[in-house]
Amino acid sequence: MHRPPVVSAQEWQAAREALLVKEKEHTRALDALAAERRRLPMVRLADGYRYTAPDRSTVDLPGLFEGHRQLVIYHFMQAPGQDWLCTGCATFTDNIADQSHLNARHTRLILMSRAPQDEIDVVRRRMGWTVPWYSAGADFYDDLGLGDGFGLSVLLRDGAEVFRTYYTSGRGVDRLRLDFNLLDLTPYGRQEEWENSPEGWPQDPTMSWLRPRDQYPGPPRP
Repeated sequence: MHRPPVVSAQEWQAAREALLVKEKEHTRALDALAAERRRLPMVRLADGYRYTAPDRSTVDLPGLFEGHRQLVIYHFMQAPGQDWLCTGCATFTDNIADQSHLNARHTRLILMSRAPQDEIDVVRRRMGWTVPWYSAGADFYDDLGLGDGFGLSVLLRDGAEVFRTYYTSGRGVDRLRLDFNLLDLTPYGRQEEWENSPEGWPQDPTMSWLRPRDQYPGPPRP
């Protein structure tokens, strides 16, 4: 088993304090990026979009907010007629926690896909998710240039007006996942080939280890 070098408590503390200096620099850089993000301009979204809620009711764009000022949308890769489950989207959704703290800041988080609710409901029931998951028409996806991939949109509501303020995809969504962030704190990390790890560290092709949680084998190997 390859493992980090073993040192004295004093040597470990010195190494930890040296890394802490860089971690604090990184935290301040993230704070600066967040400050810039809060100053981004925004674009007003057109009226007329319609969405199907989990209860099969039809809502307009302001209705997605359910009275909140801010809305975060995770665009789940579930196209009409899709007969496979996106592993990345499924494992991302597993990381979504209770929304009480978001709601306290007038913010709501939902899932959204182009698939109809009958198809979404099959996945929802299989995985036991309770996060609100809406079905959107192709016009909304086309107008926002979302394509068929996954991504994260942030919207702001001012009365009946709705604005798009932010969008990210790919690694931009990684930082929202508790599992990835916890693994990044461990000696072996995510154990993926792209990581800069010491020689001999366990590594697999990127995301090849991820499964919908009902498809993992028995207890993990030691």
